[in-house]
Amino acid sequence: MNIGIKKSIVTGGKEISIETGKLAKQADGSVVLQMGNTVLLATVVAAPEAKDGVDFLPLTVDYREKYAAAGRFPGGFFRREARPSESEILVMRLVDRALRPLFPDDYHAEVQLMIQLLAYDGVNNPDALCGLAASAAIAVSDIPFNGPMSEVRVGRINGEWVLNPTMEQMKSADIDMMVAGTMKDVNMIEGEFKEISELEMVEAIKIAHAAIKEQCQFQLDLAALIPTANPKRVYSHETHDEAVKAKVYELAMDKCKEVARQGLANKAKRTELFDAIKTEVKAAFTEDELLLVGGFISTYFSEVKKKAVRWVMLNEKKRLDGRQFDEIRPIWAEVDYLPMVHGSAVFTRGETQSLTTLTLGGKMDEQLIDGVTFHGTEKFLLHYNFPPFSTGEAKPLRGTSRREIGHGNLALRALKPVLPEDNAYTIRLVSDILESNGSSSMATVCAGTLALMDGGVQIKAPVSGIAMGLVADEGKFAVLSDILGDEDHLGDMDFKVTGTSKGITACQMDIKVDGLPYEVLIQALDQARAGRLHILNKIIETIAIPNPDFKPQTPRIEAFNVPNDMIGAIIGPGGKIIQGIQKDTNTTITIEELETGEGRVQIMSNNAEDMNAANSRIRMIAFPPTVDEGGEYEGKVKAIKDFGVFVEILPGTDGLIHISEFSWEKVAKMEDVVKEGDVLKFKVVGKDPKTKKWKLSRRVLLPRPEKPAAESSEASKAE
Repeated sequence: MNIGIKKSIVTGGKEISIETGKLAKQADGSVVLQMGNTVLLATVVAAPEAKDGVDFLPLTVDYREKYAAAGRFPGGFFRREARPSESEILVMRLVDRALRPLFPDDYHAEVQLMIQLLAYDGVNNPDALCGLAASAAIAVSDIPFNGPMSEVRVGRINGEWVLNPTMEQMKSADIDMMVAGTMKDVNMIEGEFKEISELEMVEAIKIAHAAIKEQCQFQLDLAALIPTANPKRVYSHETHDEAVKAKVYELAMDKCKEVARQGLANKAKRTELFDAIKTEVKAAFTEDELLLVGGFISTYFSEVKKKAVRWVMLNEKKRLDGRQFDEIRPIWAEVDYLPMVHGSAVFTRGETQSLTTLTLGGKMDEQLIDGVTFHGTEKFLLHYNFPPFSTGEAKPLRGTSRREIGHGNLALRALKPVLPEDNAYTIRLVSDILESNGSSSMATVCAGTLALMDGGVQIKAPVSGIAMGLVADEGKFAVLSDILGDEDHLGDMDFKVTGTSKGITACQMDIKVDGLPYEVLIQALDQARAGRLHILNKIIETIAIPNPDFKPQTPRIEAFNVPNDMIGAIIGPGGKIIQGIQKDTNTTITIEELETGEGRVQIMSNNAEDMNAANSRIRMIAFPPTVDEGGEYEGKVKAIKDFGVFVEILPGTDGLIHISEFSWEKVAKMEDVVKEGDVLKFKVVGKDPKTKKWKLSRRVLLPRPEKPAAESSEASKAE
C-alpha cells in the first residue's frame, strides 16, 4: 500500500526530503522532514472558529527535542523531557517571528504548531530546518496563510559561503546567520558575527534568500499534490461598522496628528493626551450607541492613532518625541556604581535604563548544558530581567519569559566575540531593566560592555547597540534611529544591530512590510552604523579601556596545563590529595582533561599567599624534581612509628627519619618530640636497599652539642 507523498530538494549541496500523509494524519497538516539522519516532525492544528472577543492571532509555536533522537536518557529525577530548555525556546522564537506576520490580519482562530526532533545525527543542526518544516506543515493544510516561508542558516567558513553548514563547520565560521523569508521578501534575520561590514551582511542575506525562494516553490509544488490543501478554509473572524469607523476617523485624526506634531519626549504625557482624545471620541456617542458599538471604538481609535503618527512622520518629517530621524536620545552612563560586586554599570538612553552587574567565577561556576544537540558547559552567561515596574505597570511575576530569554541571548551574542580568548573566568552578566521605552536589549549590550570594562575583563573592543525602525507607505519611507516603544509598535521594521568600531557582532531584524528593497536595508544599516558609533563614543567617554586589574573583591584565578599522566597524582586516591591542598590553602582547584591530551588545572583564591602555596604544591606533583641524595628538603610528617617518622620529601615521595637520626639527643619516644603534620627540615642520606625507601636525617642539619667539661678534660689526658 502506498502511504504518503514524499519530495526532495537540494539546498547547499545537501538533500532535504519532506514526507506528508504518513504520520499524524489527524492534524490539519503534518510533515516529516529529513536532512542526513536528522529528522523532524512538524504538525499544525487550527481551531475551526475564533473565540468570542479575540481580536488577535492566538498562535503557539512549540519546539521540543527528544533525547531518544540522540540515543540518550534525559537528566533529572524523572528521566523524561520536562519544560523546554533555553535553546528550544530560542528556536521557537525564530519560527514564531517568521510565521506570525504571514497569517491574514483578520484571522483569529487559535493555531498550534508543534515541531519535534525525532532523530539527530550530530552533523546537521535541526534549528535551521524548523522553519521549513513548520511552513510545509501549514502549506499542506487548509489553514489560511500568506506563505509559504522558509528559514536557512548561512555561514562563512574560510571565506566561502555555506548554506545550512554542519555543526563541525560552524566551529570555524565568522558568520552565523539565520534568515527567513517568502518568495518575495526577507522578513526575519538573526545572527552573530566576528566584526563584519554592512555590505558583507547584505551579501549573506541575498545568498540565503536565493535558497529560501527555492524552498518556498518546493512547498508550493508539494501542496499542489495534496487535494485537501486547496482551497483554504473560509473564515469570518471580524465584524466591522463602517459608519462608526468613519465617525472615529473624523473625530480623532486631526487631533492625533496634532499630538504627534508636538514632539513630546515624555511617554506618560503623550499617553495622557491620546487617552484624552479617545475619551472625547467616546463622549460623542450616546450610552445606547456605546452598548452596541463601543467595542469598535478602541479598535478604530488605535488605527487612527497609528495612521496619524505615521502620516506626520512621512509628510512632516516629525517623530513622536521631536527628534530627527537619525537622532539618538540623550545618554548618560556610570561605572563602578555598586560596591562589593565584581563590576557594575548603569546605562541610560532616553527613558530606557539598564543596571548591569558582572560576576567572575571559576570552573565550578560554568553552566552545565545537558541538551540533545549539545552536552557540555558554558562559561559566558548573560541574564536579562524585565520587571513590570520598568514600564510603570503592576503585573504578576510568572518566571523568566520567552522574551527575556530572547533578549538576553541577543545581548550575549553581541558581546561574545570580543571576550578575551585566554579568559580563565566564568563570566556572568545580569541586566536588570529599570526603565523601558525602546530597545532595552541594546541598553543591555551597552551596559554589559561598561560592566566588563569596569570589572577589568580585557575585552578586545567595546560594543554598542542600536534599535532601528522603518515607516513606509505610499512610496515614502523613513528610517528611524533609536526607536521608541511606540515607534516599534506602529512601524514596519524592528532592526537591532550591535558592533564595535570595526564591524557588526550581532543583529536581529523583524520586518512587517512586504517588498523591502535592499537599498532601503542598506540605508538602514548605514544609519545604524552612525548611531552605533555615536553611542560607542558615549561609552568611551565613561570608560575608554578596561581597568588594568580586577576589583579587590574579585577572586584571582591562575590556570596552567599539566601532563595528562599526572592528573591522577594531583587528584590522589578518592580525591585525597587535591582536597587536602584545597583545605590547607583555602583555595578552589579544578582539573579537567583537554582534547590535546593534557590536563588543565585552575586555581581560584582571594589571597595571593594561598594562591602561591597551592600553585607550588600542584606544580611539585605535576613536575616533580628528582630526589637528590645529599639534598636538603622540607616536608610534612606523614606517619609516626616507634622506630622513627615518615616524612614527605616531594609530593608522592616519602622517606624515613630513623629515631637515631632525629636529633643528637637520645629520643625515647617519637610521640614526645613530633606529631603528624609538623614540617621538618632534613637531608637525604641514602636509600634502603631492601625497602627502596629514602633514608633521611634531621640530625645532620642540627648543630652538634658541645661535650661537657669533664668529658673534655678526660679526653685531653687520654691524648
